[in-house]
Amino acid sequence: MVGNSHLSITERADLLRSILDSSVDCIKVVERDGTLSYMNANGLCALEIDQPAAVLGRPWCELWPAEAAEQLNDAIAAASEGRPSRFVAFCPTAKGAPRWWDVSVSPVREPSGAVARLIAVSRDITDRIEMETKLRDSEARFHAIVNSIDQMVWSTRPDGYHDFYNDRWYEYTGVPPGSTDGEAWNGMFHPDDQERAWAVWRHSLATGEPYHIEYRLRHRSGEYRWVIGRAQCLRDDQGRIQRWYGTCTDIHDLKQAEADRELIARELSHRIKNIFAVVSSLLTLSTRDRPELRPLMQDVERRVGALSAAHEYVRPHSPDSGPPDAHRTLQGLLRLLLEPYNDTARRVDVRGCDVPIGPRAASSIALLFHELATNAVKYGALSNADGTVRVGCEQSGNRLRIRWRESGGPEVDGPPERRGFGTQLADRVVAGQLGAKLTRAWLRDGLEADIDLDVDRLT
Repeated sequence: MVGNSHLSITERADLLRSILDSSVDCIKVVERDGTLSYMNANGLCALEIDQPAAVLGRPWCELWPAEAAEQLNDAIAAASEGRPSRFVAFCPTAKGAPRWWDVSVSPVREPSGAVARLIAVSRDITDRIEMETKLRDSEARFHAIVNSIDQMVWSTRPDGYHDFYNDRWYEYTGVPPGSTDGEAWNGMFHPDDQERAWAVWRHSLATGEPYHIEYRLRHRSGEYRWVIGRAQCLRDDQGRIQRWYGTCTDIHDLKQAEADRELIARELSHRIKNIFAVVSSLLTLSTRDRPELRPLMQDVERRVGALSAAHEYVRPHSPDSGPPDAHRTLQGLLRLLLEPYNDTARRVDVRGCDVPIGPRAASSIALLFHELATNAVKYGALSNADGTVRVGCEQSGNRLRIRWRESGGPEVDGPPERRGFGTQLADRVVAGQLGAKLTRAWLRDGLEADIDLDVDRLT
């Protein structure tokens, strides 16, 4: 066969039926009165209709639920008047399986142009509808979640273009919805913070690194309040950035409270330092008329001075007022206490591991190492020009060992015959407040002292 012109009418009808039956859509011929006169094989299968006779010759509307009747009748009426029509509606199969359909109804005209009948094509879009429904539900949940929290939530495209803010953002800033889309968000920051905020954001966009910054954001009241801005990117399987999700958290009251605490801490520290100064003055006054007590009082003054230095080192500090070792650690305290005993030869060396130290532990450590250094100056390695002191710190698990090792001083014959008040005080404080085990060994070359304690007792 070369062409359809050589086919008989019957053959042409069979060919047309074969074409229609091969379509995945449900194709129907509908008479102008709305009755079904034809349905293709795949259509019968899609609607789970076992016998064509069960539907052919019946009104098409009887296959649809009542809630779809108006859409269906409007489409039939429009097509009967020569106007193609289309609608989407729900209609279960003959066996009750839920289905959504995209239906088009078009007129079939006679040679004269009159509408003879209608042809309807129904495409099963159930999967698409279910996916759209899930997406809408997911979006609704997302909006419900991000609008229920106190934080301001925002999102951008991979290039950093801001295209979403939650309700908290607009409530906080008081700006109209959509007014901070794109790059307009930066205008909401304090003028002194805008360049810095841009620089940090551009760095994150270029590298994919998390965004983290503190800046002042304009509140609806017109006040600039401190907030923390954070954001992370979402990547696909190939590592390409798909979106950025971020938050802004108001920390203004917290920063104000921190400033107030810093002021109180500095005032308290000032008063404590004054107390140390008053104590030293009282000691001096008390020995003015008692020269025989002056050496004892000088020792006490030095101990008070060591406690004052330890207090100043570990007290709360602002970034501007902190000691050189901003983290306030054991080695930092030891170097501070022992630096006065160093000379150009650097005779006191502190090395090894380092751990944070708190105020209470600092006082105990200060007393102990003040006594060790004082005794080294009086009797030990620092009493001549050649001796040295090595202080080492070793940590094993949760145990910390601090070793004081003197060498090069006068030869040691053994333990002293008596223990002075300072030594007794230091031993008692270290054992009582730190729960540490302190051992001493009077080696011929110099004193060796070991302090073994739980590292948690230092903080």
